Amino acid sequence: MNKSLHNKIALVTGANGGLGTSVTRALLDAGATVVGVARHIEQKEFESPSFVAISAELTTGETAQKTVDEVLSSFGRIDVLALLIGGFAGGKTISETDDATLEKMLDLNLRSAFYLLRAVIPHMRRAGNGRIIGIGSRAAEDPGPGVGAYSLSKAALVSLIRTVALENKQHGITANVIFPGTIDTPANRDAMPGADRRTWVQPDSIASLIVWLASDAGKDVTGAAIPVYGGGL
Repeated sequence: MNKSLHNKIALVTGANGGLGTSVTRALLDAGATVVGVARHIEQKEFESPSFVAISAELTTGETAQKTVDEVLSSFGRIDVLALLIGGFAGGKTISETDDATLEKMLDLNLRSAFYLLRAVIPHMRRAGNGRIIGIGSRAAEDPGPGVGAYSLSKAALVSLIRTVALENKQHGITANVIFPGTIDTPANRDAMPGADRRTWVQPDSIASLIVWLASDAGKDVTGAAIPVYGGGL
């Protein structure tokens, strides 16, 4: 069994979501201790002694810092930060998009990542090591009509992750972002019941890539935006 992340501490946001569940399991299987954070999450959701659940709302700087401090208090370090919190809203043009929709997309797809990065990076710098992985979207580089707020929030996330890579390349920290196509999650199946799911990306494929990026094997990859489009290419 691959234990490429043995002894590593991974902080995973959105850990019990459609993608987060696969990522959390893959990190655990690779030997990591995983601190899974979500708005609502319970210890019993993952049957592993190496899993710790933290329920937290991460869209403010204060709560993000408090969560990071809690992890550091328990484990002393954070080796891997997987930013999986996200959300989607679509169906309206820019001129029709209300403030609430824009703020929700910025909260879920950008601000939560920014606040966590701000809290975690100083500790990774002191350790001289760290792996940061974000989840972007194909829409970040190939936007379409009716998803303006979503697309801009994901594009901003990509810029944020690439900036982190540049600012920390001398500190042993890598930062990369994955561009998935449509992911085969329960939420997407419910939202698009008539879609051809043969072209969708499996969560386990993305999870395997995250494990690789988090391991020593991925140490030379940083600042990358990696497309995972599957049959939807």
